[in-house]
Amino acid sequence: MMNKQDLKNLKKRYLIWFYKTTKEALDKIERKFTQVDIDRFILKELKKADKEKTIAPFIAQFEDCIRRKEQEGFSLKFENKQPKPHYIFLVLKLQAIEKAIARELGKKALEEIKLLYELEMTERILRSTEH
Repeated sequence: MMNKQDLKNLKKRYLIWFYKTTKEALDKIERKFTQVDIDRFILKELKKADKEKTIAPFIAQFEDCIRRKEQEGFSLKFENKQPKPHYIFLVLKLQAIEKAIARELGKKALEEIKLLYELEMTERILRSTEH
């Protein structure tokens, strides 16, 4: 028979896993839009800096990349200009998981889990050797 602390630890690990997997799925969609926003700013800066049109072919490539990324984001998130049911499901699921974490472990634990998730994602980026 498990004691209360062991049961709480099991629930905590499950909730962390559930949060992480759901948040990753949602982030996979949302990051397309945040990246495009940043990419457009960078594109504008590159165009301003390239007065001689020296890097114009690279800028054009970057513009194509941004366009593809935006199209991919829209196809993941929208259908006929409406959010896809799968996207809505992920948003609502994440909200429900966050409520479950707050109920089971407290609001402070929810903030801690969110912070741990951000740290993990940032560490993944910094450790990555992909280009």
